[in-house]
Amino acid sequence: MKNILLTSIFSFILVLTSCKSDVDYENLNRDPNRPTQVAADFLFTGATKSLIDQMTSIDVNENVFRFFAQTNTTTTYPDEPNFDLRERTIPSYHFSEIYRDVLLDLKTSKENAAADIELSAGEIAARQAQAEVLMIYAFQQLVDTFGDIPYSEALSDVTLPKYDDAATIYSDLITRLAAAIPALSGSGYTSADVIYGGDSAAWAKFANSLMIRLGIRLTDVNPSLAQSTVEAGFNGGAFTSNADNATIHYEGSTPNTNPVWLELVQSGRKDHIPSNTIVNFMNNLDDPRRSVYFDENLGAGVFTGGNYGTTAAYAIHTHFGAAIHDPTTPASLMDFAEVSFYLAEGAERGFSVGGTAEEHYNNGIAASFEIWGATDLATYMANPDVAYATAPGTWKEKIGNQAWLAMFNRGFEGFTVWRKFDTPTFQLPVDSGNPLPYRYTYPIDEQNLNGTNYDAASAAIGGDSQQTKLFWDVN
Repeated sequence: MKNILLTSIFSFILVLTSCKSDVDYENLNRDPNRPTQVAADFLFTGATKSLIDQMTSIDVNENVFRFFAQTNTTTTYPDEPNFDLRERTIPSYHFSEIYRDVLLDLKTSKENAAADIELSAGEIAARQAQAEVLMIYAFQQLVDTFGDIPYSEALSDVTLPKYDDAATIYSDLITRLAAAIPALSGSGYTSADVIYGGDSAAWAKFANSLMIRLGIRLTDVNPSLAQSTVEAGFNGGAFTSNADNATIHYEGSTPNTNPVWLELVQSGRKDHIPSNTIVNFMNNLDDPRRSVYFDENLGAGVFTGGNYGTTAAYAIHTHFGAAIHDPTTPASLMDFAEVSFYLAEGAERGFSVGGTAEEHYNNGIAASFEIWGATDLATYMANPDVAYATAPGTWKEKIGNQAWLAMFNRGFEGFTVWRKFDTPTFQLPVDSGNPLPYRYTYPIDEQNLNGTNYDAASAAIGGDSQQTKLFWDVN
């Protein structure tokens, strides 16, 4: 991870915010050719921070993926752990935030960089490539959240964009990423880059790691494309340690704090606690990460999660640990632990990924321990319920269980691990017994304003339901 001081960089955000106040960003289909006064570097910084903040947030009005991953539950107002997202229109917020404040700004940053007469052709290409990598990340995230989405006509002058087939989008994202990687050079963004501070080699590793993620999602639906994509990412040079992680380092005061701190500390509320799903799972493994994931407020070595999907008294349940309450705790778009578990799956499937499944599996666990500063790794790895050779279940269960634990602070990826591997066993929420979700439903605004295209998309994916699985989720 790059320990970047963000004070001067985050000042871009304040400028960007003031600029946005005069622009109708609610119109996702504004004319992309309209001149703008916002510089490309401001837009790039703002979009990057918007993306990481959105993926990290636990504000129930913005992001409920940690409930879907069953790492979190609530003490009060348990609608979201019961998968009732209608009252807060959470899908609409996520859809709008990613399209408007991430993708549109990145697209505009590419256009404005191209128009900057002070930049050389190489500088323009490098900056556009950095923005392209983040756009590909964001589009994949939208596909993995909703299924078919507006893509080919998105961010254009088309007033009511059609929805594109999710598998077709994936194929195009792979093509786009392969085209962007060669342009990631030392002439890209530097001071405006809040992830790597202008380290072009680090950006190339991030892009190749994203290539591995795209490929590994396809293993059950397009094995040949999955293999070629994963191997291309691995051979191109992906993450090899936590030093490579795509991470932002927050500050100790607003508005530049980790957004989780806003909900757990600044708000003064006590709504979030660890769920019994993850606490019980880790208790059964005597997992040393409990002491950093969670607080020992109930006594040394005592961890009791809240029953998932019902109200719970804050005082008599385990709380989140000190790092989760720290405003400066970093947040990542992607990390070495995640990539390691992808490579473990690739090895099990016979892909050429430079090691055995067991080696990559061990790397993933070790990377998670290192990120959190957890101790007793050797003891944990010797646990027969953890060691790759002896842990119970299929290779999918072994990899899936440990990947889910490692994604504890990254709710969307934890949710995705469960969808990909169907492990660990999740609970039905206590209050409602509602079935487990596999996706967000489409925004209500899309139903009301883009009805024809919404109806076609809903029919194409098999119905706009939380229980409709994504195209890659077939097992």
